[in-house]
Amino acid sequence: MALPRSMFKVLVALAQSDARVTQRQLSAATGLSLGAVNSALRDAEDAGLVEDGLLSIDGLTSLAPYEVGNAVIMAAGLSSRLAPISYEKPKGLLRVRGEVLIERQIRQLQEAGVTDITVVVGYKKEYFFYLASKFGVRIKVNPHYATRNNSYTLWLVRDRLDNTYVCSSDDYFEKNPFEHYVYEAYYATQYVSGATDEWCVSTGPRGRIAEVSVGGSDAWAMLGHAYFDRAFSTAFVPILDAAVRKPGTEDMLWEDVFCDNVGELRMVARHYPGDCIHEFDTLDQVSGFDPAFIENVDSRIFDNIVSVLGCDKSQIHSFYPLKQGLTNLSCHFSVGEGADEREYVYRHPGLGTEKMVDRAAEEAGLRLARDLGLDSTFIYEDQRQGWKISRFVRNARPLDPHDPAQLRRAMQMCRRLHGSAATLNRRFDFVEEGLGYERLLAKRGPIEIPGYGELREKVLRLKGLAEQDGFSRCVSHNDFFHLNFLVDEQGEYSLIDWEYAGMSDEASDFGTFTVCCELSRAEAEVALRHYFGRTPTMRERRHFWSYVVFAGWCWYVWSLEKEAEGDNVGEWLLVYYRYAQDNVDRVLGWYEGDEGGDGREVS
Repeated sequence: MALPRSMFKVLVALAQSDARVTQRQLSAATGLSLGAVNSALRDAEDAGLVEDGLLSIDGLTSLAPYEVGNAVIMAAGLSSRLAPISYEKPKGLLRVRGEVLIERQIRQLQEAGVTDITVVVGYKKEYFFYLASKFGVRIKVNPHYATRNNSYTLWLVRDRLDNTYVCSSDDYFEKNPFEHYVYEAYYATQYVSGATDEWCVSTGPRGRIAEVSVGGSDAWAMLGHAYFDRAFSTAFVPILDAAVRKPGTEDMLWEDVFCDNVGELRMVARHYPGDCIHEFDTLDQVSGFDPAFIENVDSRIFDNIVSVLGCDKSQIHSFYPLKQGLTNLSCHFSVGEGADEREYVYRHPGLGTEKMVDRAAEEAGLRLARDLGLDSTFIYEDQRQGWKISRFVRNARPLDPHDPAQLRRAMQMCRRLHGSAATLNRRFDFVEEGLGYERLLAKRGPIEIPGYGELREKVLRLKGLAEQDGFSRCVSHNDFFHLNFLVDEQGEYSLIDWEYAGMSDEASDFGTFTVCCELSRAEAEVALRHYFGRTPTMRERRHFWSYVVFAGWCWYVWSLEKEAEGDNVGEWLLVYYRYAQDNVDRVLGWYEGDEGGDGREVS
């Protein structure tokens, strides 16, 4: 039978005492009035739970259903908002006020007698493995941390959910919030004055959470840990299981599952005093809580920034992520204050990019672009490690390739690049790349897509003809399209992202630009005239249009391989295919139906 709340508090206070305590001491320990303590003691004595002011064996047994069985600490996420420190280590391993966040939380749980602790890891999982030997915790790996949210993390340990604390590895509790006995399921809340974007709760009778809204004002916000009692876990696990198995729920939090079923799941809001629980989403929040954090942080990224910009660590602030991908991770940061403040971008190489990107060629391309006036943002790149610092362009917009003036400017920049006498130690060829993707695709089985073989044969035939045109290779961007242009408020253009720069056929960048900007034939013809500064000859037109076919085919085969891997390329699969298919016969006709026609107009 469930214990009345006041009796539970009194019994817990007696269980935690080594000697007889007075009713006044029990009042202070439980927060109950003297009258409530007296009433609870009398009822407990009548039930045989307390004898001579001490907890009896039956009294201890009555607390067993309320004993915390275990804890789950979720530590699988990317923590992208804590860039750039999260590029080097998971957020739960930050040292704040002299203690590693997750270690402090494990110690607090153990101090409360909770020793069965499971840590679910994912991103940089190996960084957490030492916790098993140091603290005796269990380690559970979430292999889908990059594509699934914390509902999946909790689902992986659904068999562990009972009387369970559910925690996040990055919380900092100024006072230990954990207890050996807990009366009912709850979510920790703190009062937030003014507007907030936190999850705010409305409660009903006896503090039960009745409604949750994202954002609010002057409200109690869900912040910190949660506790699942046995009744909550029993009801929650099948609901969580159904939600996680449902398509389209990859981004769902376990809190979303709870909120969607708040009428069926009983959980109360447990209020904590302000500034007791701290969650750190950004580096500025950490340094605001621990002013010595930046100065003491063990980070090669900060060391890199200091070495290049000649600033002090204490001058670096305002970090926030700009790009989170597999190739690169980028974040904004500032140095200095007021009129002396300068804004920058730090680019951190993604895992395994050293096998994909020739950083020496990239750095050489960046220096060339800066010297040619094509990129005013570049400051420094480390060729060996791949990190880069650039100037941040505030309120920048991408190029609009369908605007005639901007199209002309892009083609003029392309011509300036190709006209340089520089060379790079990297080669890029669309057809060679496409054949490489084809070999990967063929390993999965025969390519039985209708029309694939016919298109492939035409592309290879066209490649042989285009090679006979005799166009030389030159330094090319090889990712030349509108999203890699930054246009600032003064109308200055910068061509960024030189990871794939190398020696390519002069027409390669035009092919990429036409396909990836989805230019119409008329727009592409205008672009050609801007590139040459005159009407192109027939030899030039057919050659440059052949590279529209090659670019479309290369990225079409790449898309087929990505789709075979399980990725969703979306409409780009069709876009790439159409630029190859819709132009290959036309361009072949220019070669095979007209033996020269130099300067002759062909539609």
